[in-house]
Amino acid sequence: MKRLLKWSGLFLLGLVLIIATPIAYVETMCRGTALEQAEAKYITDPAWQRAEARTYLTYPEWHIVYAYEGYAEVLNRADPHNFPYTQAISGFWSSLCALTEKADELGEAGTDAKLTIYTIGASFTLEMLFKAAYEETIGRVASWTSDTSPQDKVEMAMATDYATFLQEVPWYKYDFDGWYDKLMAAPKEGFRSYERRVALGIEWKAKAAYARVIAKAAGALGADELTMRIAIQGASPIYLESFPEITIIRTDGDTIIAEVPRYRTFTKLVERLLIPLSQDRARIVEIAGNDDILVSLQSRKDPKLPTHMEILSVTKRPGSNGRTRVLIAMKVDQLESLRPLLKLSSLEHIYDY
Repeated sequence: MKRLLKWSGLFLLGLVLIIATPIAYVETMCRGTALEQAEAKYITDPAWQRAEARTYLTYPEWHIVYAYEGYAEVLNRADPHNFPYTQAISGFWSSLCALTEKADELGEAGTDAKLTIYTIGASFTLEMLFKAAYEETIGRVASWTSDTSPQDKVEMAMATDYATFLQEVPWYKYDFDGWYDKLMAAPKEGFRSYERRVALGIEWKAKAAYARVIAKAAGALGADELTMRIAIQGASPIYLESFPEITIIRTDGDTIIAEVPRYRTFTKLVERLLIPLSQDRARIVEIAGNDDILVSLQSRKDPKLPTHMEILSVTKRPGSNGRTRVLIAMKVDQLESLRPLLKLSSLEHIYDY
């Protein structure tokens, strides 16, 4: 019993150190200096303004979304043990360091924002470590007994569905219980089926229980806004009204103030605006009262960027067969300069505060 307690204590201490080390590093070594920022010119209503530093501090949540996307891609061509779990973890913490330094230039991040990032970072790290430990051992051996069991097919479908779901909706609203029922209903064909039922069943039930806890906490804080306002120049109201996502609020001289959706829908909208179908060349000059923005590109090699774009981080995209993710800090009114880069790279996301 003493030996068991000893090793259990050492195991827990090891987990604490694994989590505490990157957090301590970010807190002590990844600090920036606050710079004077320009006042909002167009979105002047405080109700429609968002803290500018959030453009950098929203990325960690998206990194986790991308990790699940990569996991789904791996499952469609290989077994779970082929996913680069440690690469996904290191990418989270290394990018957070560069992003924290940049966010500090726009105003130091609040305690609540940091606690949220560290909490999701710790949860993500532990999940990836436990999943790696299992899939590299028992999971790998079990995969030798079957090419693709019915339970593997359920996991493939769930992973793809989950990755798509996370583009617009918080993870804790996902129906893990529903997918658990589908897993249990799948036919049993040999040892791999039973192993997947146990491993995935425990994982999904644990996530379902944790999601209910997080959902209650999030409910107390209230839901985040799903739309925001932007300022656009260089395009006519008639042209902008051809986009169903855009609701024109008012016209102020040569500037149009419009309300648009956030998250992935906004990124897709900007991508369409960058490729005009008429003489109108819409130029976004302000987003939620801000003139600084973070964007990410996917590319098979480091793109050559104009001098007004600052590369903050370059990491391999887990599960993507050699593609890299490039995080770029730039001015909102220069988003149109992304156009030539899209010939060799793809616009992954615009982080809208």
